[in-house]
Amino acid sequence: MDNQRDVRTAGRGAGRLAFIGSYAEPEGPGLYACRFDESDGSFTVLDQVTGLKNPTFLDLDAEGRKLYVLSEGEDAEGRKHGMASAYEFDPATGALRLLNREITVPSPTCHITLDRDGRSLMTASYHGGMIGLSPLLGDGRVGPVSDVRQHTGSSVLPLQSQARAHSVTVDRNNRYSIVCDLGLDRIFVYGLDLDAFRLVPHKEVAVAPGSGPRHFAFHPDGRHAYAIHELNGTISAFAYSEEDGELRELQIVPTLPAGFEGQNNCAEIAISPDGRYLYGSNRGHDSIVVYAIDPATGRLTYVEHVSTLGAHPRHFALTPDGRFLAVANRDTNELVTFRRDARSGRLSPAGPRLAVSKPVCIKFMP
Repeated sequence: MDNQRDVRTAGRGAGRLAFIGSYAEPEGPGLYACRFDESDGSFTVLDQVTGLKNPTFLDLDAEGRKLYVLSEGEDAEGRKHGMASAYEFDPATGALRLLNREITVPSPTCHITLDRDGRSLMTASYHGGMIGLSPLLGDGRVGPVSDVRQHTGSSVLPLQSQARAHSVTVDRNNRYSIVCDLGLDRIFVYGLDLDAFRLVPHKEVAVAPGSGPRHFAFHPDGRHAYAIHELNGTISAFAYSEEDGELRELQIVPTLPAGFEGQNNCAEIAISPDGRYLYGSNRGHDSIVVYAIDPATGRLTYVEHVSTLGAHPRHFALTPDGRFLAVANRDTNELVTFRRDARSGRLSPAGPRLAVSKPVCIKFMP
């Protein structure tokens, strides 16, 4: 079954390549290459891959035409491990070709990130409370893991009885990696040593008890950064020092409208390419919250909430030009596209929806 393909629509066409990861069993498709039509915001599947268990999160080396995908696997003794697969893709047709598959950390993983130079990939394990770094070989294949960092401790909620590393985000200078740990209510800063392929503990930042930091985004100015907290429905704004890797919390804002009392967990956070607006997703309220960013202070001002027109927006992504935002509504099995007004930051529905089973992650070709 490994790397089998069922091509629904192939060939050349106008638009931008996009890649989708999802929850899937190995016998079914879980990884998709699509053509994104920049005239109407629609997706067309070009290629799809089976043979992967839960290929949820992706990252992209656009220049090297490589796609990196996490999934679940087992070692020789049958113990669950994280896996990372490297694919080569054809930019004209979207066709995917497996290069290799390699074990990352000794626990299933939930997030994958390349460093800015494309020399290594980092993975985070929610269940194992750890992060790992794996070198990338000269031909783009994933090498054996070179460093694993185990977090320990707990926080105030039952879900936080252990460390739960949830994401890794690299700063624009490729000096530091930021790790959100939902279980510890802490954000870790690691120095990124690509000569030794190591993550060097540098600093830690405590956030509000019970908040559960999940994902993180740097502002294009390099001076500000933002974390979305899964458990208490908030976003933290930080001042960031690129020189010494220091985060200083400036502000905390809600992701939910006043008066909402239902169950909700936050998921993704992103900043528009022009740096003027921030977007975050709510699973439960099933919405995208929009905030304007003050260019001088980095502080946030509320703009609007927009329904994702589906359930459980696990992830979303802005197109590189900032004209569209695509949402992966996991529980209603579809991608929904919104147009983005550059002046106001507001979103409006656009384009037909793409039916895909349990989508989790979207990556656009830059």
